[in-house]
Amino acid sequence: MKLLILDRDGVINQDSDDYIKSLDEWIPLPGAISAIARLSQAGWTVAVATNQSGLARGYYDEATLQAMHHQLRQLVAEQGGELGLIVYCPHGPDDACSCRKPEPGMLREIAEHYRTSLKGVWFVGDSQGDLKAALAVGCQPVLVKTGKGERTLASPLPTNTLVFEDLAAVAAQLLA
Repeated sequence: MKLLILDRDGVINQDSDDYIKSLDEWIPLPGAISAIARLSQAGWTVAVATNQSGLARGYYDEATLQAMHHQLRQLVAEQGGELGLIVYCPHGPDDACSCRKPEPGMLREIAEHYRTSLKGVWFVGDSQGDLKAALAVGCQPVLVKTGKGERTLASPLPTNTLVFEDLAAVAAQLLA
């Protein structure tokens, strides 16, 4: 199985330090939707693992989050692709859960769902938490410069981290 796992905010859509709280604020990054569609068309399964502590903070509700994910799936489908499993952590940073990145719970959930090993699977994110979660389960950490990626580049990265401009560049590499 060709599996690729993506963080959401800052990788697929614009991110905000004030959180993405509504469907109107959920704005895809240039080239991200077509990148997912192209990968899907080429036989890749693309899954998403995203921290969504805005739920715990009361900034938006489950229905709003589902609307964002429905919109994401619909946009990918309109370009001839299919998006795989989307898992999210609804907890806040002080909830001591096992799913909130940098904890690897969501990545393990994806592995269980697809009944596959994560060894070497690329996990694309824009934060240290994403990279640490990737390392915890043997994924290949991949950083994009979108979202918080430029800020993340300012601190030391795990030695084997791959760095790309954006999700479109990741897709181009995987499809080359």
